[in-house]
Amino acid sequence: MRNMRPVLDVKELIMDFGGLRALDNIDLQVRDGEIVALIGPNGAGKTTLFNCVTGMYEPTNGQMNIYPEGKKSLKLNNLKPNQVTQMGLARTFQNIRLFQKMTVLENVMVARHCRTKTGITGAVLRGEKTRKEESEIVDYSYGLLEKMELAQYVNDLASELPYGAQRRLEIARAMATEPFILLLDEPAAGMNPKETQELDNLITKIRGEEKISILLIEHDMKLVMRISDRIFVMDYGKMIAEGTPEEVGANKKVIKAYLGESFDA
Repeated sequence: MRNMRPVLDVKELIMDFGGLRALDNIDLQVRDGEIVALIGPNGAGKTTLFNCVTGMYEPTNGQMNIYPEGKKSLKLNNLKPNQVTQMGLARTFQNIRLFQKMTVLENVMVARHCRTKTGITGAVLRGEKTRKEESEIVDYSYGLLEKMELAQYVNDLASELPYGAQRRLEIARAMATEPFILLLDEPAAGMNPKETQELDNLITKIRGEEKISILLIEHDMKLVMRISDRIFVMDYGKMIAEGTPEEVGANKKVIKAYLGESFDA
């Protein structure tokens, strides 16, 4: 039986942009060790929800809480993106946001710095403590690249990577912050079937080996149905369904709004 302890709890979330209500009383929960998918048509409000949870937008109303293991709940409202990352949430973006002119290793090292202790003075003076920490960052970052099957590209520029590898690097960079919740915004976008299958295996591996809960936005329904424990469905800023892949695949409202009559779950 899967652990029912919540790690992310969003309640009655509202996001207004002027006269437009982009999120209308959204409730969503991710439990410990789950892979949860958020699906719906373009413009349904999925990325807006991600932007609220990760501190890029301040919601108009509602509560967003996380529950780190062994600690009391923490409120995400009013936090900046870097503070949210410090709390243990990391995300990727629909449009790849790598440092294209940095190497693959440097991309991961940059993200890793949010978990380091050396301040500006230490970085300038480069004392023994700083050098030791830099060495640890290199080792940790390289270890992550090995896990993500990217070690062969370690000294290549990010811009030189194949598309699927760039997507994996973005996930590696997010993982360098040591999250307990990973938010993936359309990780399979633009991938060919082979790359999508590799991503499928990778997401399942991250959940299993790293004990990270995952919330993903995705349009590839085969991927969603294969790896998700639960699925939330949005349409026009409202949550219209929630359930297992089997339940959502058979839901008439979901079929009408998004999946289409011909969908075969």
